[in-house]
Amino acid sequence: STDGGRNLSLDSIPMGLPMSDPTAWATAMNNLGMAPMGMTGQPLLPDFDPALGMMTGIPPINPMMPGLGIVPPPIPPDMPAVKEIIHCKSCTLFPPNPHLPPPATRERPPGCKTVFVGGLPENGTEQIIMEVFEQCGEVIAIRKSKKNFCHIRFAEEFMVDKALYLSGYRIRLGSSTDKKDLGRLHVDFAQARDDLYEWECKQRMLAREERHRRRLAEERFRPPSPPPVVHYSDHEGSVVAEKLKDDTKFSEAIQTLLTWIERGEVNRRTANNFYSMIQSANSHIRRLVNEKAAHEKEMEEAKEKFKLALSGILVQFEQIVAVYHSASKQKAWDHFTKAQRKNISVWCKQAEEIRNIHNDELMGIRREEEMEMSDEEIEDPPEMKETEESALVSQVEALKEENDSLRWQLDAYRNEVELLKQEQGKASRDEDTTKEQQMKLLQQALQGMQKHLLKVQEEYKKREAELEKVKEDKLKIETLLENLKEQESSTSRVCACSQEKECPVEKTLSNSPVKSEREVLLVGIISTFLHVHPFGASIEYICSYLQRLDSKICTAEVEVLMTRLQNTFRQELSGVGASLEKRWKFCGFDGLKMT
Repeated sequence: STDGGRNLSLDSIPMGLPMSDPTAWATAMNNLGMAPMGMTGQPLLPDFDPALGMMTGIPPINPMMPGLGIVPPPIPPDMPAVKEIIHCKSCTLFPPNPHLPPPATRERPPGCKTVFVGGLPENGTEQIIMEVFEQCGEVIAIRKSKKNFCHIRFAEEFMVDKALYLSGYRIRLGSSTDKKDLGRLHVDFAQARDDLYEWECKQRMLAREERHRRRLAEERFRPPSPPPVVHYSDHEGSVVAEKLKDDTKFSEAIQTLLTWIERGEVNRRTANNFYSMIQSANSHIRRLVNEKAAHEKEMEEAKEKFKLALSGILVQFEQIVAVYHSASKQKAWDHFTKAQRKNISVWCKQAEEIRNIHNDELMGIRREEEMEMSDEEIEDPPEMKETEESALVSQVEALKEENDSLRWQLDAYRNEVELLKQEQGKASRDEDTTKEQQMKLLQQALQGMQKHLLKVQEEYKKREAELEKVKEDKLKIETLLENLKEQESSTSRVCACSQEKECPVEKTLSNSPVKSEREVLLVGIISTFLHVHPFGASIEYICSYLQRLDSKICTAEVEVLMTRLQNTFRQELSGVGASLEKRWKFCGFDGLKMT
């Protein structure tokens, strides 16, 4: 696989590289039967004919060459493949020993465009590899390993065969003799996923094209489908009846009639029309019989002509054979040469064979005629009687057909009367059914209205019961309110008496910030709550706790009370900006010292 390889193209690399011996590369390419190309990509021999192989006499590239098939063709011993030194810009390639066997290669994978190159010098770079193998064709990518081998992917498959030609060459970088600058190239086919994928895509494309081509061929040779037959109607029936009377359109009309009958278009209403069409089709039998007789007559005349012509040909054959026989008599035979005698005897045999074949054919025709004549003589006497009987039979059949047609017409009139009666009965039944349906609908509507009224009455009763409950609740609440008012009035009286007894206490309370016993209770509860919360609490938190005890307490009342008692409660601000929050803290212990 060439994944991760560096993509290179011939456009990005300068091609004007000098080459000391241009004929060496030309000779190497000609050994493969390919047009020799120079370092610049131009052909070295513009008039080179790859079909001739003029330079070394080696046949051109074909499917049996290495890399394209299974076994390469044997090379004649007197015509060895010439591999010469190839000079490149940064390296030199030396050919292998010509007496050694060719390097082994693995089986070529399908669609192979990638080669494995081993035996590279340790100091070899991708630039040197590109310089050597770009002569074989456009290099798509090079993937070099640290272990002196690489994989090269070409643009086309035939470029792989050019690269395989370099297998066995010894490479030397520059003029160095260091081992790191020397190597022996081993080029072989490589199996790459990209090559296999492209090959499979190409095969699928070819298969699709082949299927498409076959489908087009099948559609081209498929017989056209017959035109659709229209459904029966009175108009179409009249058209087909007219066509049945016409000899030229009879075959088309009879096919339409057959289709209608097979479809089941015949019923009581259309029976007369179909019978008339069948009758008109029957009238064509006489015409067809007459046509057959005319054709038989023509055939007899043709037989007579053929028999006369054949007898004339046989006469001429007899004359030719007589000429041969007379020529073979001793008077004339001695004057011919051996070759002429041989030809005359051969011609005589051939003419006799052909004459015998035609004579047998003519005799067979005459026998058939004699057999037919004997049959006709045997059948002639009863035929006269049959003609008279057939005339009577034809008259009887004509009368029968007329009677049948009248019967069919009577049946048709009866069917029409029955259909009219049925239609009238259906109309009356339809009216009755419509009235019954209307009655049923009205009954259903009344039942629905009754159900709806019952539901409304039930809802009305439920609402009345709810109203009664509400009234009872109101009475209970009023009684509770009256009781509360009486309790308040009694408590106010008690308070008045206590005020009269405790005047000095009231004076002190009037001067204090706490004005009522309720506020004293609130101060005590708030103090205990804030004592439990040493870091303070917001006014909403305090009021939510107090509202659990008494839902009539409001935040404004609590906040006013706490602001009056500055020695007991202290307000502090915490947070910054939008998170600014007011918290109340209990400071009664500090306030006690201050007061």
